Amino acid sequence: MGAFDKAKDKAEQMKGRAKQKLGDATDNESLENEGHRDELKGKAKEKFHDAREGGQDKLRDAKERLTDEGGRDERR
Repeated sequence: MGAFDKAKDKAEQMKGRAKQKLGDATDNESLENEGHRDELKGKAKEKFHDAREGGQDKLRDAKERLTDEGGRDERR
């Protein structure tokens, strides 16, 4: 995952936690719930970016293995 994506996801989680605390402190259940949603959304995005990066890494590794093996002459 790019550093920019990771920072955005973490910022969304922190914003959500701040809203939850503010909502709790002011007895604003709506704000508290909104904060919880923001935090979960940030976590979900982070998991998605991690999974996408892992898939890209595996694809890159597979391509390298195929390219390395395809370039050799196995008959020798």
